[in-house]
Amino acid sequence: MASHDMKSVNKTYGGFISLLKWSIPIIAVITLFVIMLIAE
Repeated sequence: MASHDMKSVNKTYGGFISLLKWSIPIIAVITLFVIMLIAE
């Protein structure tokens, strides 16, 4: 039972990490764009 839970946790964690790898640069670009708009 516990090993099955660990497999699902690792799968969820892997998906979460891959989502972070894509979302963090996108958020950084959007933030930079907004800062440049405000600065003008």
